Amino acid sequence: MLGVNIIDWDKSPLIPVIVQDIKDSKILMLAFANKESFDLSLKTSLGHYFSRSKNRIWKKGEESGHFQHIKEIYIDCDNDAILFRVEQVGVPCHTGNPTCFYKKIDLKNVEQNQDLANLKIESLESDKIDIPYNTLDKLYHILQSRKNESSESSYTASLYKKGENTIGKKIAEEAAEFAFALKDDKEGEIIAECADLLYHTLVGLSYRDISPDRVMQELQRRFGMSGLEEKRNRKK
Repeated sequence: MLGVNIIDWDKSPLIPVIVQDIKDSKILMLAFANKESFDLSLKTSLGHYFSRSKNRIWKKGEESGHFQHIKEIYIDCDNDAILFRVEQVGVPCHTGNPTCFYKKIDLKNVEQNQDLANLKIESLESDKIDIPYNTLDKLYHILQSRKNESSESSYTASLYKKGENTIGKKIAEEAAEFAFALKDDKEGEIIAECADLLYHTLVGLSYRDISPDRVMQELQRRFGMSGLEEKRNRKK
C-alpha cells in the first residue's frame, strides 16, 4: 500500500484538490493543499486547504458552517493532484451556489466569434443560499467578481479599468473626507465616510488580490506590541 508521502511536496508545495460530491459525483470546487493542510484533512476527515489569497490554512466551513466531510481520497497518476469525495454540508461556493463551476462558456459562440476576449458566458446560477460570512469577506468576494464585469455598468469595474493611480487617488480623497468628518464631530457623517474609505481600501486590496484576512493577520501579529516598537521594527 502506498503512503501519503507518495505526493512530492518538494516538487510542488501546493497541490490542486478537486472536490466532488460523493452522492451525485458533481464537481463542487477546486482548492489547493499544502502538506500541513492535507495532514489535517486526513486526521480530521474534514476538508482543509491552503488559501493563496489569505496565505494560511483554512478549514472549509470555519466561518459559514458549510463543512466538507471527506469520505474518499484519490491521488492522480502523476501524484500531483488530489480528489476529495465529500459529503457537503450546505453549499461549497462563497456565492451561495451549489457548485463553484456555474459559469458556462458558449462554445457555439466561440465558433462564430473569434474574439476570445468577449466570450459569451452563460450563468447557471440556481437558488442561492446566503452564506454567513463576515461583512469584509463578503464585500471582498463581491469586489473580486466585479473584475469580470463591464466598466460601463459597474463603478468598481471602472476603478479597476483605470488602474492603481485612480484607485489610490480615491483612497486619499476618502481618507481626507473621513478626517474632516471627525473634525466636524457628526456621528452619521463619520460612519458614512468611514464606510466609503473602507470600501475604496478594499477595492485597492482586491486590485492586488490581497484578502482583508491578510490585514487581520498583520493586526493580530501586533497584539502585545507597542505602536512605537512596531514602527521601529518596520524601519529595519
